[in-house]
Amino acid sequence: MITKNIEDGIYIQDSIQKKIYDVDSVIFDCDGVLIDVTNSYDICIQRTSEYILKEIANLQKFDPITSKIIDGFKATGGFNDEVDLTYAAILCMVSASKLNKRGNDFIFDVIRKSDQTGIKSVEKYLDSLNVDLSDIKNKLNYPGRHDNYLYSIFDQLFYGPELYKKLFNKESSFTDDGLIDNDIVLVKPKVLSLFKEKFDTKIAIVTGRGIESIKYSLKDLLNEFNLKHSMFLEDESRELAKPNPESLLRCIRGIDSTHALYVGDSMEDYIMAKKSTELGCKTTFCGIYGTSKNPEEKLKFFQDSNVPIILKSIDFLPKVLNLD
Repeated sequence: MITKNIEDGIYIQDSIQKKIYDVDSVIFDCDGVLIDVTNSYDICIQRTSEYILKEIANLQKFDPITSKIIDGFKATGGFNDEVDLTYAAILCMVSASKLNKRGNDFIFDVIRKSDQTGIKSVEKYLDSLNVDLSDIKNKLNYPGRHDNYLYSIFDQLFYGPELYKKLFNKESSFTDDGLIDNDIVLVKPKVLSLFKEKFDTKIAIVTGRGIESIKYSLKDLLNEFNLKHSMFLEDESRELAKPNPESLLRCIRGIDSTHALYVGDSMEDYIMAKKSTELGCKTTFCGIYGTSKNPEEKLKFFQDSNVPIILKSIDFLPKVLNLD
């Protein structure tokens, strides 16, 4: 099926356009949808990688982790967790150094070998090259939770000294302001009110973030969502990480929805929505592309992936749902 350009910023498949009328709930991802994180989370991936490669891996020279690398990993469907992505990027750059290969060329080779199993697929491919990564793996001891060294560095850079202290009751080793302060809130109160008027309590969030992180950025706007049945996966076990559909299924069942619209910006989100439908909870996916640093590439990626609804931003969603 072809996703047609209805008007600038709105692309919808004919078959979906005829069925959208029975959507009775809207569930949102956060990053890239409600909040623009290109200058917060994305930069934190870059700075954490750089710090670990210099201070822990003792590399003097390496290619930077670019936005195209970040988008490339996320397009595989296995890197909704930014710290997973950071870990994979670090392993790739250390491997490139050991194999005497150019970092960015090598990392895109790895991305092409990666899939929705995320870091498992990266490690499997790197193992096949017989590169010894035992030293950096032992030092990082990843995956883990927030007391893990890699997580700790990422969190300190992302949250900044004050919020890090508040959340984890620990002192930060860094003095710079947290990158979370670069979050840009995209959802407008007027748009939220249109959703509330139509769907009442059936607007919710299923996101990889923790609730305190979202609360810091969205502030009072967070209260407009059904928080009882929203899912904040950073606060849950790793087994629930996207694209596992369980979190979305819990949300859909909790709000008693018969046809949910899930609004996300990544392949993990799309896979999760499709799996939700396969497991008996009808879900249509809407992909947001305008928050990418390479929006035209993200648009093409969604079109090539047969995403049924593609929007430049959630500002266009009321029009698609006939709310404005």
